[in-house]
Amino acid sequence: MNPFLSEYETPFKIPPFDSIKFSHYEPAFEIGMEEHNNEIISIAENKDEPSFKNTIEALEASGETLDKVANVFFNLLGSNTDDDMDALAMKMSPRLSAHNDTILLNKNLFNRIEVLHEKRNSLGLSVEQNRLLEETYKRFVRSGAKLDQNSMDRLTQINSSLSSLSVQFDQNVLKETNSYSMVVEYEKDLDGLPEEEIRQAALLAESEGKKGKWVFKPTRVSMYPFLTYSTKRELREELYNAYIQRGDNDNSFDNKKIIADMVALRKEKAAMMGFESHSDYVLDNTMAKSPQNVNKLLQTIWNPGVEKAKGEVESMQKLISEEGGNFELAAWDWWHYAEKLRQEQYDFTEEEVKPYFSEENVLKGAFDVAERLFDITFTEKNDLPKYRDNIRSFIVEDSKKKVIGIFYTDFTLRPNKGGGAWMNTFRSQSKFNGEIIPIVVNVCNFPPKNIDGVSLLSFEQVETLFHEFGHGLHGLLSDAQYPSLSGTSVTRDYVEFPSQMMENWAREPEVIKTFAKHYETGETIPDELLNKISASGTFNEGFATTEYVAAAHLDMAYHTNEGQIEDIDKFEDETLKELGLIPQIESRYRSTYFGHIFAGGYSSGYYSYLWTEVLEADAFEAFKEKGLFDKETADKLKKYVYSAGNTDDLMTQYIRFRGKEPEIEPLLKKRGLN
Repeated sequence: MNPFLSEYETPFKIPPFDSIKFSHYEPAFEIGMEEHNNEIISIAENKDEPSFKNTIEALEASGETLDKVANVFFNLLGSNTDDDMDALAMKMSPRLSAHNDTILLNKNLFNRIEVLHEKRNSLGLSVEQNRLLEETYKRFVRSGAKLDQNSMDRLTQINSSLSSLSVQFDQNVLKETNSYSMVVEYEKDLDGLPEEEIRQAALLAESEGKKGKWVFKPTRVSMYPFLTYSTKRELREELYNAYIQRGDNDNSFDNKKIIADMVALRKEKAAMMGFESHSDYVLDNTMAKSPQNVNKLLQTIWNPGVEKAKGEVESMQKLISEEGGNFELAAWDWWHYAEKLRQEQYDFTEEEVKPYFSEENVLKGAFDVAERLFDITFTEKNDLPKYRDNIRSFIVEDSKKKVIGIFYTDFTLRPNKGGGAWMNTFRSQSKFNGEIIPIVVNVCNFPPKNIDGVSLLSFEQVETLFHEFGHGLHGLLSDAQYPSLSGTSVTRDYVEFPSQMMENWAREPEVIKTFAKHYETGETIPDELLNKISASGTFNEGFATTEYVAAAHLDMAYHTNEGQIEDIDKFEDETLKELGLIPQIESRYRSTYFGHIFAGGYSSGYYSYLWTEVLEADAFEAFKEKGLFDKETADKLKKYVYSAGNTDDLMTQYIRFRGKEPEIEPLLKKRGLN
């Protein structure tokens, strides 16, 4: 019995992970696509006059089986993959792309949508229904519904190729990351490393059949502590270069040709749609609207950011000289000397802070913030279906004890999980076809448990947990009628607003003290240490701003470029040199592992973290003015941001919350760049 082909007989209709076998996926995809096609034909060929119900709502209700299997498969492809899953993704992705195009390029279906769109003002629609009609019409037009048949055929080919290339890019990065190990043979080469990092490296070596040695991987969890504390400069260089060369080693995992092909195909597609560039095409459907507006924002923050970074270089170079070092600061030295500089300026180390930030307590702290702001509770349930034993599951209830969602956390680093951190849904919230509660997952790559069985986080990882939890709340608190407008179904340059907004509470001393408890003693983080963390809030901000804006600029350069890109490395080098990137800092993502833009849907959209930071910095001023948990402000934030999804114009929703359009000054102040 294929579990995807019948109603789930599980609590809250959660996918029955224990019953799902790999062999179920492909048949369910096939049947799901066939069912969906039949539903679309029924809508498109309906002899009745088009109505909102028989066309727009019918379209919204279609594809249930396909959604069920795709939601499980692609979630697990990112967080729990294997060779079989990877191979099936390569097979199914172009087929799913073609299936999607068959719907979006269906002339009869589009004609019905167009009829409704033309008389939308006389249909008596609600605000949300009108939004759904507008978004549906726009999606079909932007997908090529008005093109001639030859162009449609070519567009289908392009989309299929882009889908395959994207999957291959992502798999190459993961496989190359896993294939490299820096093996340390001698204990003397571990000088400077904390005891726990040495223990984890020994465990990693043992897992790779190298017992008695130590292994470090080109992942942030393994690499950053090594770069920070190791006194062996040549080893720091080796590990760092392994990280930044991923996808760029002229081997079977090389991504350079994939990038060139994807950029060319995106450019061709944009031209078919009548746009000058891929960026023009993408940004036409965002808050930013144009490449000019994006580049203006990036330049506004680039100048003060890079100047601050140059000052940081001078301070670290001075430190190197004082220690008797006869070399210029290089990119692989940055973490090491930045940590020394922080100790010198603020008198604390990252290792002092970590014992107060156990994963368990930080998550509880995030839950407490949500409870105080939004009147919801999180209760762990160990009897809900899970796809791995070591993930956690919670029911989410409102103030009336009504279950409003299911929340999973999958936090621990492992080889079959993609890098970084993200939120996704196994099911989106909706109300138009029965009340459907969302099933949301947060996936991170936090350190394994220490010898005491506790995972300890850096302060940056604390912010990451709160960030992804913000995305999670955006999905869990959704109160939309239609699934395609619910939760995080918003533009790229708005979706990061609710997530980055939640980070603000993670930085407030009043909040930190509620969850920062020493994992051994239970002692609350001392005020002295807390004050040092707060005082260092904009420390190393020149670096953080510069590496981020460099990556956002690289994204825009690829997708506004007028010519054919023949040499990816040369294009990247020339782009960043022209920008004025200093040699001590690399772009946060080099092209060949820039998954956001070549595998993650953020092409011409990486700027959005900065765009939404303008929103959240401005929005958080309301809480600074009225109190961190002011009830009236929190209720408005819930109603107009976290619950509203894409049910109305996004800037209109922001103004309803804030009372005005956002200003950039709070962002510059927050980053210490004003």
